[in-house]
Amino acid sequence: MEETFGVFETLRLIGSLGLFIYGMKIMSDGIQKVAGNRMREVLGSMTSNRFTGVFTGFLTTALIQSSSATTVMIVSFVNAGLLTLRQAIGVIMGANIGTTITAVLILIFGFSKFSISDYALPLIAIGFPLLFLKNTQLKSAGETLIGFSILFMGLDFLKDSVPQISHSQLEYLIGLTEYGIWSTILFVLIGSVLTIVVQSSSAAMALTIIMCERGMPLDMAAAIVLGENIGTTITANLAAIIGNVHAKRAARAHLIFNLIGVGWMLLVFPLFLSGINSYMETTSIGMPSAENSQATKWALTLFHMSFNIVNVTLLIGFLGTIAQVVTKMVPSKSEEDEQFSLEYIGAGIMSTPELSLIEAQKEMVKFSQVTYRMLGFLKELLFEKEKKEQRIKIERIEKYEQITDKIEVEVSDYLMTVLQGELSGESSKRIRSMLDIASVMEQIADVFFQMSLTYDRKIDSKSWFTLEQRRSLLEMYDLIDLVFENMMINLENKYDDIDLEKAETLEYQVNRLRDRIRKEHLDNMGKSDYNIDSGMIYNDLYSSLEKVGNHLLEINEAIAGKVVS
Repeated sequence: MEETFGVFETLRLIGSLGLFIYGMKIMSDGIQKVAGNRMREVLGSMTSNRFTGVFTGFLTTALIQSSSATTVMIVSFVNAGLLTLRQAIGVIMGANIGTTITAVLILIFGFSKFSISDYALPLIAIGFPLLFLKNTQLKSAGETLIGFSILFMGLDFLKDSVPQISHSQLEYLIGLTEYGIWSTILFVLIGSVLTIVVQSSSAAMALTIIMCERGMPLDMAAAIVLGENIGTTITANLAAIIGNVHAKRAARAHLIFNLIGVGWMLLVFPLFLSGINSYMETTSIGMPSAENSQATKWALTLFHMSFNIVNVTLLIGFLGTIAQVVTKMVPSKSEEDEQFSLEYIGAGIMSTPELSLIEAQKEMVKFSQVTYRMLGFLKELLFEKEKKEQRIKIERIEKYEQITDKIEVEVSDYLMTVLQGELSGESSKRIRSMLDIASVMEQIADVFFQMSLTYDRKIDSKSWFTLEQRRSLLEMYDLIDLVFENMMINLENKYDDIDLEKAETLEYQVNRLRDRIRKEHLDNMGKSDYNIDSGMIYNDLYSSLEKVGNHLLEINEAIAGKVVS
């Protein structure tokens, strides 16, 4: 008698799958928090060439048990300029191999006589008290233990929830394999849809292994696994729709790499499976068959691993070509000055708050560059005589001020969202520093805008500066330029220890120059040929520049970890 599979059984299956995926996410997030900066250092330093890049991707994914999390980190390093797109593709290739370790672990710990699920509750008992400790590393270790336990509890429920394939159903499935390559393509599509639906290639792989245990033939299961390789990249590409250009390129590279792999595998599919069967025949487990599900499961895992290794071996020499293709597929956005868009922050891409910091910092560097351009326009206005050009520059400064307002709001909103997640103490401190920097940077842009209005007033009143006034203002502009450049260098230093002494020395020089200019200005006010209107404008400009110097020191102090606001 065939068992019925109704609404309750369906809900039980979905719930088991949900528990498995939830455990996988908690475990992966916990490992990333424990590894934290060390994982980023490994990814940043171990990609000197394509082979070390592949090994890095493999090692990282094998450790954190999530190719998606590895891809997220890869994207963040491309954004931050720590990895080129070519290096990133190498790491993605390694991640494809690393994700096969998940299947091996599931098979060893979930389907052998020794099952982790039997020890899940004791492991949770060990991990649960750690969640209440103040030490973030121990707290994250507790999360990892609990996630690991929940994952295998979910797998245990999943094994009980997936129905046994009946004889008639098995005959029907075998009938679907009689159409040659079209049958293989059908099961590839099934695997792709399955992965998109469950949003986890690991969960889809676990389901496929369970179906093998229930009697699914190896050729069907292998084709489904090929589809899962495509499905996991489609998920990443859907996430990258609202991401930035770098995220889109990395996601496209992953898709192209796996599509090429599935393409050549379809051509040699029967031959490749024949080789897997021949190898299994030489082992103690035996040939894969409906009666020997243990052999089918191991053969499927071997197929998954060997396919990804061979695919990487074949395509590792074409990293540059893949990079060129995805760069053409996803061209950079317009770089016109007046076009505003966040270049590095991509909503929905970062899976953990820790990995969002590097994008946010890169956006802060861009923010400083936009603001710095305003200083250049103001400096040009000092010597510009053509009224039309003067108006153009004043309008551009106003546009830039609007741009900085938008950047400050969007970056601050993003940082506040990240701050709501669970962060290490160091990461929380960095976010608060960046919030301070964003606020002060916008204040500098406001000062620059007010200075442009002062120039506008000068033009309307037809006031003029003396040669001495122009020289003094130029000297002040040049000094502020140096202060600004020093601040941007510190901002690009990835928030490592910075030398505040130079910043403080430069700010002291700004104050001294302001005092000298003010004294000269007051002395000149008593002269008979003194122009009151131009003198007031002159005073406003050098005072505003001194205020910018103060703000730049505040930014340097925020970079160094001092609280500004």
